[in-house]
Amino acid sequence: MTHAHEEEVLARIAKGLVYTESEAAFQAPRRRTEQIFEYNHTPPGDTEKRRSLLVAIFGSVGERTVLLPPFHVGFGSNVRIGDDFFGNVNLTFVDDVDIRIGNGVMIAPSVTLTTTGHPVHPSRRADFGRFSEPIVIEDKVWIGSNAVVLPGVRIGYGSVIGAGSVVSHSIPPMTVAVGTPCRVVRPITDEDLTTRTAGH
Repeated sequence: MTHAHEEEVLARIAKGLVYTESEAAFQAPRRRTEQIFEYNHTPPGDTEKRRSLLVAIFGSVGERTVLLPPFHVGFGSNVRIGDDFFGNVNLTFVDDVDIRIGNGVMIAPSVTLTTTGHPVHPSRRADFGRFSEPIVIEDKVWIGSNAVVLPGVRIGYGSVIGAGSVVSHSIPPMTVAVGTPCRVVRPITDEDLTTRTAGH
């Protein structure tokens, strides 16, 4: 594959258009498969090794990052994580394009962040035909267990995504959103500062 053809494929990917496995094969060296396997088999007490592996796997990773194994990621190099991140077990990143996660984000067990989907018509899924759009998770977001965040979604600052939700559209800041498909049910307000405190 020529450099010009690679550029053409990358331009199509950037526009969210359909591309195939064969067309995207030149990106394979950017996958961090070995390091991901090693991280998932590193003893819990070996924090220095875990940290060095996270730095090697991800495009960037902030300070005080906790990511409980096992986790799964297609590339790793397309994921950027901010400071004070907590990712619980079985977090899956389908990062054919960028996944950007801000500071202070918490993600519960068995969440999937997928930048990639497939065409509805079966003939367009030949050679694993697919399209990809970036995901952005802003600062202080909390995503509940078993949620799925789909291509092109942006989750706004401070928002909470309920467990089991399928997030197919962007969610505004400081809201609680739940369901399939995920929808905003209410704003987050100062009244939420008093929940689950003594006497409430």
